[in-house]
Amino acid sequence: MDKAIHKEGLPDFFADAPTVTLRDPLAQFLGTARDGIMEYRYADAVRLAGHSCPTVAGTWLMTLHGLRALYGNELPVRGEIEVYMADARDAGTTGVVATVVQLVTGAAPETGFHGIGGRFGRNNLLHFDQPLQGEIGLRRKDTGAAVQVVLDASVVPWPNEMRQLLPKAVSGQASSAELQCFGELWQERVRQMLIEHADDANLVQLNTWVVN
Repeated sequence: MDKAIHKEGLPDFFADAPTVTLRDPLAQFLGTARDGIMEYRYADAVRLAGHSCPTVAGTWLMTLHGLRALYGNELPVRGEIEVYMADARDAGTTGVVATVVQLVTGAAPETGFHGIGGRFGRNNLLHFDQPLQGEIGLRRKDTGAAVQVVLDASVVPWPNEMRQLLPKAVSGQASSAELQCFGELWQERVRQMLIEHADDANLVQLNTWVVN
């Protein structure tokens, strides 16, 4: 059991979700991490986003599998990956998706870190409103290899109980017991995505991509 997860009262399955290990040249340069190698966990994304939901979990898995497709057995290099998003920055859940992708890849919009002496810049690596077939696209700056990633969350549907609970929970009319049940059902879907369907090619679909 991850002690931090247990202490914070986060769901136990967070500790079993797949992790992402990367090498961050900036972290190495500044002595932040030995050899710049850092491991990111799903709980890190939850803390940053402030919640756990199918969008956060789906983005976590899209990023994970996108990096695996681009780097194979190599360690992905944080800060050397461009991210493309299909939707505008203020559309729907785009902000949540961007937050999770930026956490892992380091890719930031124009507001990101500008670097040190012309190195380690993270700004202008996150692009919105792009002509994609999937939700996100990832591109290696060094090789130009790129992949588009599609998430089909319908592979893990909501349980039938949600049809009655969701309207009551959203409208503030649910009882304490109903709210507890709602939260448990909500996280159960997240658990299935991250644990039972973590490597499901129907949930997260990858397509090679040539960036013009």
